[in-house]
This record gives sequence, C-alpha cells and structure tokens, in this order.
Amino acid sequence: MKRKIYIAGCGGMLGEAFHKQFKDEYHIKCTDKDVNESWLDFLDFRDYDAYKKDVYDFKPDYLFHLGAYTDLEFCEMNADETYNTNTLAVENAVYLANSLDIPLLYISTAGIFDGKKELYDDWDQPNPLGVYARSKYMGERFVVENAKRFLVCRAGWMMGAGPKKDKKFIQKIMKQLKEGKKELFIVDDKDGTPTFTHDFARNVKALIQKEYWGLYNMVCGGQTSRIEVAGELLRILGLSDKVKITAVGSDYFKDVYFAQRPPCERLVNRKLNIRNLNLMQDWKIALNQYISAYYKDYLT
Repeated sequence: MKRKIYIAGCGGMLGEAFHKQFKDEYHIKCTDKDVNESWLDFLDFRDYDAYKKDVYDFKPDYLFHLGAYTDLEFCEMNADETYNTNTLAVENAVYLANSLDIPLLYISTAGIFDGKKELYDDWDQPNPLGVYARSKYMGERFVVENAKRFLVCRAGWMMGAGPKKDKKFIQKIMKQLKEGKKELFIVDDKDGTPTFTHDFARNVKALIQKEYWGLYNMVCGGQTSRIEVAGELLRILGLSDKVKITAVGSDYFKDVYFAQRPPCERLVNRKLNIRNLNLMQDWKIALNQYISAYYKDYLT
C-alpha cells in the first residue's frame, strides 16, 4: 500500500517538482492558497484550524511544508505577514507532525547566511540579514529544536517549473531575451549555488526512503556567480555572440532590489556527501536539462 504525503504550499516552482517526483510512488494530497493546477486543492496553511482539519482528515505518513514568501522586497515591506507565513505557519506544521507522530519536511535557504565566508557547510552558523532570511531561519530553528522527526533541506538559487511559475533569476533573463534585449546587465558581486527543483525533490525522496532525518544543505554541484550563470545560459541557448553581458554592481539595481542580500550564498552538501547520498547534479548539467525541458519554444 502506498504511503501518504500531505504537501502544503505546493503551488509554486518547487511544488511542481515535488508533485511530479512523488505522485507515482506515493499517495499525495497537494494544497495551496493559489489553486493553479488541476491536482491542487485549496488551503491557506496560515489558518491553523483549517490546516489541522485538512491534515488530520487525510491521515498522512509524512507532512511536507513547502510554501513561503520568497520575494525579499515584499518581505522587507510586509514583515508581520512574512513572519506569519514563513515562521508561525511552520511552527503550526511542527505541532501537527508531532501530534500525528509523522516526519516533517521544511525547506530552508542559503539566504540565512551573511555571506562573509566563501563556502558554507551544513554545520556553519547562520546569521540572517533581512526579514526574509530571518523568517526562514526562525522557521528552521523551530523545526530542528521541536520536531520529533524532520528533514530540513536548504536550497540555493532555485530554478524550475519554467515560465509559468519560475519567478527567479533564470526566468528574469529568459524574459529579457524574449523581449529582444541584446544587452544584459548582470551583477558581478553575488556568488551562490543553483538548485534544480527536480534534483532537489529526488534527493528528498532518497533521504525519506533511507529515513536519514536531520538538516541538510541540498544544492547543485559547482560554485558559481550570477554572471557566470548568465553566461552559461547564453551558451546553452546559442546566443553568446548575439547578446552582450555587461557586469554591474548590486547598487545598479538598488531601486528595485533594495533588500539586503549576502554577497555569498555558496553551500556545499557536506552531510549528503558523507552519507553517500548526494544526488544533486552539477549546476551546468541541471541548467541544460531545465532549459531543454521547459523552454523548448519559448524564444521562437
């Protein structure tokens, strides 16, 4: 008999990958406040009573809590709403998982570090800079300190789901290319690690099946920068000679992206490597797969 997973906040780019990677092997219920797929049911997980009833009625073997506000500027301007969504709702998820005696999955972020080191492993001490990072780190801490069994998986620069749901860096560049831009202004002072949503979901599945609970960095292989990612994207698309990349500092975009961001968000999957369970591909391979799968006719 298939084991059951309740996936809350499943309407975004990560939820798309989790639905695809888990739907055949598990009996899943996917919910979100934005019902944008036929396989989604409505639930606003900030409503604790509704969240509790829906989870209890489904009787899952696992609770996956995916959703969060991830727009840093929105978070800076709406701090209480951000803490309610990214921190208090996570505390509620812990109570639910503990009361049912089931494992909880929580998604954390490389953004919880201050960027003063060149590389962060699973045991480095976070020091969040802004409202978004603080709200996510407080969610992470509550899970680690209070959940009976848990997975906390830290993602880097997320890529996945294509133009419909990707609101991150890759889609922002693809949109500019679709609009016919011949020059891209890319910051050269931000380092990090891309994370392909499907690799991430597959690696979570492997940890669950092994019952290797705990906190893990979970990003693609290879350390990189915003400008290098942009260059590789143009190479994959065959546009290296047709589109110019101009390096700029973060201050160039300060009117639009005013929230503080760490200069370095590079993670290394040290615990996954030690456990011999690191399924995350090199970021260049993952980026190629992502573009091939989701952007086939996007620029035509």
